[in-house]
Amino acid sequence: MKKIAAFAGSTSSTSINKQLATYAGSKITSAEVTVLDLNDFEVPLFSEDFEKNNEYPKGAENFNSELDKYDGFIVSLAEHNGSYAAAFKNLFDWVSRKNREVFRNKQVLLMATSPGGRGGATVLAAAEGTFPHMGAAGITKFSLGSFYDNFKEGAIVNEELDSQLSAAVSAFENTI
Repeated sequence: MKKIAAFAGSTSSTSINKQLATYAGSKITSAEVTVLDLNDFEVPLFSEDFEKNNEYPKGAENFNSELDKYDGFIVSLAEHNGSYAAAFKNLFDWVSRKNREVFRNKQVLLMATSPGGRGGATVLAAAEGTFPHMGAAGITKFSLGSFYDNFKEGAIVNEELDSQLSAAVSAFENTI
């Protein structure tokens, strides 16, 4: 059976993006889904000086090993000031030092949500431009704006938006 990793580009214990990634993962029917938490892969702030003078961080090593196990990825990115959350960017900077193909030439369901109406559109655009250079073989996108209006009790309550997510999940699932 195929295996999918789902995670949020956030370390918040109340991450709305983790909630969305988990929900999207629940819609997968032909693969086993594991929800990862970036808090389990702690790394120091990346710098070339730190890299030269220290061992490769255990958290990055563990995340690299974890990524090798999967046939595809569900990633829901938090948007902080129009870009990636610092914890996500930092971990991916470390991971890419050992394996530039962070996504292992596999498919990615790329998502974002936010309390506002744009649903993380800026971070999605940034990721769509950079993820292919990080080993994303293909990207299926979904954005959920106005999270607190549209997501309640672990599910998308707006039928049209839920149908759009189901279509994105199905398209992603058909590529893995």
